Amino acid sequence: MFFIEILKAIFLGIVEGITEWLPKSSTGHMILVEEFIQLNASAEFKEMFFVVIQLGAILAVVLLYFNKLNPFSPRKSIKEKKDTMSIWYKVIIGVIPAGVLGVLFDDWLNEHFYNYIVVAFTLILYGILFIIIENRNKDKRPIINNFNQLTYTTAFLIGVFQVLALIPGTSRSGATIIGAIILGTSRSIAAEYSFFLSIPVMFGASALKLYKFGLDFTSMELGILITGMVVAFVVSLVAIKFLLKYIKNNDFKAFGWYRIVLGILVLGYFAFFGV
Repeated sequence: MFFIEILKAIFLGIVEGITEWLPKSSTGHMILVEEFIQLNASAEFKEMFFVVIQLGAILAVVLLYFNKLNPFSPRKSIKEKKDTMSIWYKVIIGVIPAGVLGVLFDDWLNEHFYNYIVVAFTLILYGILFIIIENRNKDKRPIINNFNQLTYTTAFLIGVFQVLALIPGTSRSGATIIGAIILGTSRSIAAEYSFFLSIPVMFGASALKLYKFGLDFTSMELGILITGMVVAFVVSLVAIKFLLKYIKNNDFKAFGWYRIVLGILVLGYFAFFGV
């Protein structure tokens, strides 16, 4: 029994590691995958697991961008340290909207939006938006190509777009990337800022879920959680590097089409086979 549950956690960790950073919706995929791979755990544990597993993915960002995000590095000049702190200030500004609304409406969102209909709808909707926005912007040059050009106002507005990701199926990276591109950032800055915004958001969301669940884990629950996080961490390292390489020469329309097809398949599956 324990071995089977660990295998499930490994698979879920792979799904999380891939979908957290690609604009496909990690939470949406996790909800859908769980329809077919049921963890043998309480509903309370699974609700917590699907959020806290993302900590593993977040730690991959911390590792890959540690030098860029470390304002105390002795190898940095005073100006470089100030620039790094500026990035963190912009991240803090950007997480305020989702942070406040996430705390206030966490339980309500879980009750009303964590279902396949919402996931399928948002997959399709934001898939269409990706295609429309990329087509509209294909001949436009971005006006924000580095973090020094990213103003605090723009950072806050991107954070407002991140609020959309509180609804499963939206994709945190997808919402922030769409918002950032609309506001004039390059794809690389949009992706990196999306990565950085996820750090405090997911640490906060995980802390909230752990607080509500408590720390009274069974040995099986602890094994499932740690396994999922470790796998998500390793897979995220690969996924992030892939995305950064991909966007150098490609737009996000392929992800848009993927979301549309997946959303239609989800609706079709549940229409024919039921919930």
